[in-house]
Amino acid sequence: MRSPLAVFRHLTLKPQGIIIVISAFLPIFAIVTMFPALPSIIQHFGDNPNARELVPLMVSAPGLAIAIAAPFAGFFVDRFGRIPLLVWATFFYGVFGTAPFFLDNLPLIFATRLLLGVCEAAILTVVNTLIGDYWDDKGRRDWLFLQGVAGPLLASAVIRIAGPVTELRWNGIFLIYGVAFVIFVLMKLFLFEPKKEKAPAIIPDITAPPPPDAGPFPVKSMILVGGVTLFASALYYVFIISGGLVFREIGVTSPSQISKLSALPSLFVMLGALVFRMLGGQPNGVQLGSFFLLLCGGLLMMGLAESIPFLVAGLIVQQIGVGMSVPSLIAWTQTKLPFEHRGRGLGIWTACFFFGQFSSPWLVARAEGITGSVRGAFVVAGAAGLVAAAIGLFSGLGKRSTAVEPTKTAQIPRSGTTESDSA
Repeated sequence: MRSPLAVFRHLTLKPQGIIIVISAFLPIFAIVTMFPALPSIIQHFGDNPNARELVPLMVSAPGLAIAIAAPFAGFFVDRFGRIPLLVWATFFYGVFGTAPFFLDNLPLIFATRLLLGVCEAAILTVVNTLIGDYWDDKGRRDWLFLQGVAGPLLASAVIRIAGPVTELRWNGIFLIYGVAFVIFVLMKLFLFEPKKEKAPAIIPDITAPPPPDAGPFPVKSMILVGGVTLFASALYYVFIISGGLVFREIGVTSPSQISKLSALPSLFVMLGALVFRMLGGQPNGVQLGSFFLLLCGGLLMMGLAESIPFLVAGLIVQQIGVGMSVPSLIAWTQTKLPFEHRGRGLGIWTACFFFGQFSSPWLVARAEGITGSVRGAFVVAGAAGLVAAAIGLFSGLGKRSTAVEPTKTAQIPRSGTTESDSA
């Protein structure tokens, strides 16, 4: 397997790819920055009796806005083009992201987080669509792989900064969102609207409405994709949003200490990206089952942890699964969508993924009420995900076994189809 540097050397449209990779991190950045600060923000609003539930929902509020806005973003992307929507959504991401630094009112902060989510819906829908537009299948997988490698480096740096900044001022973390203004300038300089050509793997044109012979929207496929993505996302965000509360339950209360203990394990997301790359030739069921196994096995370990080392070990396993999750889900989704429906389809994917983000802290709070602790909620989440892992692995391995058995009716798949089309 080639190293990330070897992969990068053979890529095309490198400035555009780098900007897309960084931009794709912005919606995740909006959550990753918050988990070391979550206990301190709850403490700041301690005079509110519902702060324990309201503050995590404020943190995940962008997910609700994304879930509502993303399908509309997909529609506008397909009808009117990619780049104008992406550029201005990034600018206002910086405006609404930094706004809570100047506020001390929970409802107003909640409102700015919802507006931030509208911007994130556009950003994520467009960047995932551009990955499909700028490159062929191999190029997409290479850039998704590099996105999986770059993400943890960015996340680790942000996590390491978040704790100390929060100790200086409870809402100091929101100033970090100003990085969006730099990305806005880079987008204006380097990104261009892709143009459609009939030949495969060439940059397509999406400035015109879909042609009348585009074919029906793949409703059944997107119902399956949406359901799996919603479930996966709710599990994906269990630690990202509620992880600071787990550390507090075993005695780690300092935001700086939480950041320090989390920064190194977050680098193992890169290993997850490598595992995704290694499983690139496997059926989608194997890829999805593998990330559920690692992600939720790690959650189960954290839920059962009685010491800091065991908690950190569980976090390492969980982060490997995190590194596989988004690339696996996006790669699978893109196999279901022709060009003419890609923007809307990925808008639906984005909506499901981020509705999972918003619902995750609510589900954790419900499970905490049943089990009596946040760690108990992690056990419930981990067990549910392991069931999904078993289903995915069984389905994927079964399809692989069937594929290698020669039969009289076996046919070579036509160009543009993969095993994953039925996974």
